[in-house]
Amino acid sequence: MKDRFRRCRFGIITAVVLVLFTTYALLDVFVIPRTYSVVDDSGRKNQTTVTVTPGAAEGSVTPGENATPTGPVITDNSYRDENISVEIREYRVKDTNVYVADVQLSSPEYLRSAFAQSAYGRNVTDTTSAIAADVNAILAINGDFYGARNTGFVVRNGVIYRRMKSDEEGLAMYEDGHFEVIDESSVSADRLVKDGAVQVWSFGPGLVKDGKIAVTTGEEVGRALESNPRTAIAYVGENHYMFVVADGRTSENDGLSLYELAEFLESLGVQTAYNLDGGGSSTMVFLGKVVNNPTTGGRKIKERSVSDIVYIGY
Repeated sequence: MKDRFRRCRFGIITAVVLVLFTTYALLDVFVIPRTYSVVDDSGRKNQTTVTVTPGAAEGSVTPGENATPTGPVITDNSYRDENISVEIREYRVKDTNVYVADVQLSSPEYLRSAFAQSAYGRNVTDTTSAIAADVNAILAINGDFYGARNTGFVVRNGVIYRRMKSDEEGLAMYEDGHFEVIDESSVSADRLVKDGAVQVWSFGPGLVKDGKIAVTTGEEVGRALESNPRTAIAYVGENHYMFVVADGRTSENDGLSLYELAEFLESLGVQTAYNLDGGGSSTMVFLGKVVNNPTTGGRKIKERSVSDIVYIGY
C-alpha cells in the first residue's frame, strides 16, 4: 500500500512539474519579453523636428527644436516640407478599401524603421501608432513582425540584428534608396550590408519586380486565407515610394489576395513592391492618426501590437 502511495505521489508531482514546465516554455516563447538589444537613436538625423497634432487643420503645427521657420504645409491627407512630401489617397479595389500614401523625398534617409519600445527582442511589441509616436513619425505602417519568427534577416538602419536565413524572399533597401527583392538562401546579411543595404525586411513575397507582377493567382503566405488585410511597400523611382494598406475581414471590406494586391500595385506604376505582415497587423498611421480600420477578426476595429514599423520622418 505504501509503495502504491509513493508511486501515485511521484506521478502527481511529475505531472505537475511537466505542466509547469510546459506552461513556462509557452509563456517564454509567446509572451515573456526578451530584449536582446536596445536601439540607440541618438544618431538619428534631426534637421527638422515637428510635433503634429492628430487631425490638425491645414498649416497647424507645433515646431520642435531646429524646425523650419514656417513649418510644413499640412492638410487632412497630405504633408509637405522641404524634404518630405506625403499624399494619401483612398481606392476601392475588389470590395476593399485600400489606402495609398504617395511619398516623395529629397533623400532616402527619411525612410526609416523602428522597433517597438526601441528594443530588438522576442515578444517586445507595441501598436503601430505608439511606435510611430515614439519616433515622431509623419507616416508609418507596420513592418515585417520579425519577432513572430526565429529566422529571416533583420537589418535596420544599417545595423544587423539577425543573420539567420529564411526560405522566403526578403526586401533590401540600399543607401541610394532603391529596393531589391532578394533570395535569402543565396546571400548573407553581412554581404547585403557590405553592398550598401540599410534596411532588410523578411516576410514576403515580392509582389512586383521590374514593373511586372511577381506572384501567381494561387500564391499565399503560409496558411493565410486568400483575402486578407494587407500591408505593402513599393519603390516607384528615385526617392519616390508608396506605402499601401488594405482593409479586410469585415462585412464592408473583403480583403485582397496577394495577386490582387500585386495587380493593383502594378497599375500604379511601381517598379518593386513587397508584401509585409498583414492580417490584424495591417495599420497605417498619418500624423498620429490611424488611417485604416485594423482588425483581426472583424468583431472589433483595434490595432494589434507588432514588433516594428516602417516610417517617414526625421
